[in-house]
Amino acid sequence: MPSDPVKQVARLVEEHYVFPEVGRQVSQLLAAGDYPEDAESLAQAVTADMQSVNGDKHLRLLYHREPLPEAHGEDEADLAEMRRWADRECGGVAKVERLPGNVGHLDLRPLLFPAAVAGEAVSAALTLVAGTAALLIDLRGCVGGEPSMVALLCSYLFDHEPVELSGTYHRDGDRVRQLWTLAHVPGRRFGPARPVYVLTSAATFSGAEALGYDLQQLGRATVVGERTRGGAHPRRAFRIDAHLEATIPVARAVSPITGTNWEGTGIVPDIDVPADEALPTAYRMALERLHQHQDPATAEERAAVLGGGAAVLSEGAAVLSGRAAARGSGSSAGRG
Repeated sequence: MPSDPVKQVARLVEEHYVFPEVGRQVSQLLAAGDYPEDAESLAQAVTADMQSVNGDKHLRLLYHREPLPEAHGEDEADLAEMRRWADRECGGVAKVERLPGNVGHLDLRPLLFPAAVAGEAVSAALTLVAGTAALLIDLRGCVGGEPSMVALLCSYLFDHEPVELSGTYHRDGDRVRQLWTLAHVPGRRFGPARPVYVLTSAATFSGAEALGYDLQQLGRATVVGERTRGGAHPRRAFRIDAHLEATIPVARAVSPITGTNWEGTGIVPDIDVPADEALPTAYRMALERLHQHQDPATAEERAAVLGGGAAVLSEGAAVLSGRAAARGSGSSAGRG
């Protein structure tokens, strides 16, 4: 007989999972299961059974060593906790820098936090790189995100005319909630004309995938790196007890272009390279494209373009490698 926590999870999945038939299958599987008493082992076993039905990586029972607050899973409490987390992570902006050749590099991790708590930090970072000639958006360490931040980020990469992004179909109410870029953003836009590259890894997941997927499908960015993890079902958190939390997908992403999403498949990169080669590869591509379309105005830019410098991340520091030879001069190397 399943324990009380498992019964609760089974009921919640059947009531809320975005695909009702799958929810019933998962509920029946849990009802027939025999699970350990230890909470941590229980969470692992229940998660494995739930994900065995259709592979949904957002469908989980999580164990927390520290007790969960009574209000965990409620909107106001979750937003307050997200704000505290975002404050510890500089709003999710791990790095913003200008690489030689006037290429911007924006490293976003661990999450795309809600715009309500991190919009100012991300807007400031995007304003800093608004004058660069090409932009590298690094999502290799970004494991989730929230639609409002996806919309805000995308808004800086288009003009003031709203562009439709992937919306979400919600089981509750049988409705699709549309998502659009914003007509007004704080600061200066990067705009729709200059090249954008999105860097991905096998760890890139969920809301971070939404950003990469939409920019790729809209033809606004080139995706460089590894196929992403494949989670396109927004989930809701339910507190089961002081140490157990169920995350249950209650919606699914719907692209206005493809009519589908990246669930289970991940984003297929345009340029498939190992994650640790994504930054130097995209940087070289940006420099080559700039060399084809413009005459760099400064000695630094000439050296970067002519030398085809590569940026390599090591322990969070971007170091330019390779030598740039300018006619009649020595070599040039710099730190972004």
